[in-house]
Amino acid sequence: MDVQVYDDPRQFRAAYGDLYSADPVRHTLALTVIRRFVEDDNNLDGDRPVPVMLTAHHDGRLHGVALRTPPWPLIVSGLPADAAPAAAARLHQVDPDLPGVNGPRELSEAFAAAWAAHTGAATREVMAGRLYGLGDLRPPGVPGRARLATEADLPLLVEWRRAFLREAVGHEHPHDFERQLRRYLEIGDALVLWEHDDRTVSWAGASAPVAGMSRIGPVYTPHDQRGHGYGSAVTAAASRWALDAGAEHVLLFTDLANPTSNSIYQKIGYRPVSDIAEIAFTAPFRLGGA
Repeated sequence: MDVQVYDDPRQFRAAYGDLYSADPVRHTLALTVIRRFVEDDNNLDGDRPVPVMLTAHHDGRLHGVALRTPPWPLIVSGLPADAAPAAAARLHQVDPDLPGVNGPRELSEAFAAAWAAHTGAATREVMAGRLYGLGDLRPPGVPGRARLATEADLPLLVEWRRAFLREAVGHEHPHDFERQLRRYLEIGDALVLWEHDDRTVSWAGASAPVAGMSRIGPVYTPHDQRGHGYGSAVTAAASRWALDAGAEHVLLFTDLANPTSNSIYQKIGYRPVSDIAEIAFTAPFRLGGA
């Protein structure tokens, strides 16, 4: 297995061709990340950490692809299990501090096992998730209205994005969320807000369609506004925006440890597609700290 690593997003795009777009449901995360960040020309100027991008080839033919945008885990929806050992060995050379892996469960587990075998790192599953796809949208009857966010809403949404991650992973995250959300607005993604009694009470993001697919997320309602159906309402509104924008497939991820979210999404028309796993890596302990 030959593994090639790229530092130029344009060369990477030429190398993987239509692998991702041929199955936009399976590769929803990779497609949205590529559109939002890998195809951003600012990366070519050293303005941000360069994405980690690789392709695997067998007998001269493309066999798999993987990428990540630091500080996030490696996305392996396009990396077959038999390519994991070679990919892990190559990545250990160019990205030794790889924090983890995310993708369909069987592929995440295969890469995590290969990484542990090659590096001696410990692995720990940090999220068992599920990918859902929208069937017939059934908006709930919840008081309030939806609107699209503007730059004036960014301070609130940055605060909510940090709160969302604190709940999801249990600690603060150093990522520049203002820049991330501003990027979403620049490229035409939707930040949909739900308002009730002149208060902004919930938020859902929706990516502009790529390869006929739009992904919803994050979805966040602050603690003091929960229990009123606002999360369902704003998710339905974001889903409607995606459909109106031309999406054939509207998708979202859930954490299986959160039965409430898995239940409410199904009530508005989402159906399970596949299970995913995010697995974190911990560097092996060495005497003397070396």
